[in-house]
Amino acid sequence: MSDLSLTILAETANDEQAIERLHERTFGPGRYALSAYRLREHVDHLLDLSFTARIGTLMVGSVRQLPICVGDTPALLLGPLTVEPPFRDRGIGRALMDRALADAKAAGHRLIVLVGDEAYYSRVGFKRIPKGITAMPGPVDPARLLVCELADNAFEGVSGPIRPDWNFVRTF
Repeated sequence: MSDLSLTILAETANDEQAIERLHERTFGPGRYALSAYRLREHVDHLLDLSFTARIGTLMVGSVRQLPICVGDTPALLLGPLTVEPPFRDRGIGRALMDRALADAKAAGHRLIVLVGDEAYYSRVGFKRIPKGITAMPGPVDPARLLVCELADNAFEGVSGPIRPDWNFVRTF
């Protein structure tokens, strides 16, 4: 990012269309079949814990977090995290992750779950959830189910299905 001025901002309602177009370009229509999207069908992401990355006025990345429970334990589901292809490998994804984790911790959240590549996300503190501890709604590779503890031992004794946090369920 040496020659570019990156700004990370909390997502606003006005960002919705631009972020949806970004997701369409980077993930394609198959994204709706993913297990994480099944959770997103019921619960809106939290704007104050979701962020956009901009270079000037150009949106080049986004990360979202939504409220879930693992069994009866409140947590956040991180994702999707995406960066426009021409801007990848410039630290933008890492900057979005750092902001998302820091603001979640500052807001008192203790756990963040995501489905992703352990090699990438372990750099910011995520680790694989042992098989059989929890399950997503729908098929997911257990090796890609990761957790980040924002407080010491926050995942100790946590188990059960991952589901929307019913306190935040959308009303249609």
